[in-house]
Amino acid sequence: MGIDDSTYTHGIHVVHDGPREAPPLVLVHGSGASGSSWGPVVQALARRHHVIRVDLPGHGQSPPAASYDVPGQAAVLAAVLDELAPRSVTVAGHSSGGYIATALAEQRPDLVGALALISSGPSPDALLPQPAVLRALIAPPLGPLMWRVRSDAMLRRGVTAVCSRPVAVPDDVVDDARSISYRTFRTVLRRNTEYIAERSVPARLGALDVPALVIFGTADPRWDPDAVRVYDATPNTRVERLTDVGHFPMLEAPGETGELLLRFVATAGR
Repeated sequence: MGIDDSTYTHGIHVVHDGPREAPPLVLVHGSGASGSSWGPVVQALARRHHVIRVDLPGHGQSPPAASYDVPGQAAVLAAVLDELAPRSVTVAGHSSGGYIATALAEQRPDLVGALALISSGPSPDALLPQPAVLRALIAPPLGPLMWRVRSDAMLRRGVTAVCSRPVAVPDDVVDDARSISYRTFRTVLRRNTEYIAERSVPARLGALDVPALVIFGTADPRWDPDAVRVYDATPNTRVERLTDVGHFPMLEAPGETGELLLRFVATAGR
């Protein structure tokens, strides 16, 4: 019998799905999103796992933080997990959530038994020119003005603009996207870039003794899919490419994404 409940731990909004006695699987969302962005894959994952979804500081239903640097956010996540899952966990991160997951493994190798990164760009030079709707929402001088008048349709367009396959954006994803402030979003993007500019994600993974899964869509409009090749040579890392999938595999290909995660966790030496 599954559980679905919402709590706050160390001030962070957490949603639990699946049986608490099952192996824990932690899901970390990307910039401007929330735990709800994992919704389409949760049901399948929760059949075998205690799925723990967090809203990072300033996102979804979690309050803002004084700082949004990646190691600091990882430390907050570590405090949450120490309270909830006092054993080795698998952590899956989408987009910049993969950076938080990687930083958590760097800080707490005792806590992270395996890592899954979905659409997590390897380094700043792999970033593509962003879709026009995102540039309008994010960049000055239009960004702050557009942010104030964001409609549901505009927020949905912000998600679908980075997808390759047609998707129905869930209402809770739209509601949670509305909660982040313009200043927080801009700060989060800067801090994410600083983290991968300091050292690339493949280099960071290579320094960790942790099995890793990297999932990338071959039609990701945010990151150069060819740049994903740098992950292929990374020790302990398996790369899976989803054909004609964009930046949001959980929304565009939930069945394939969920199955890849389940298979990885089952074979990651837990």
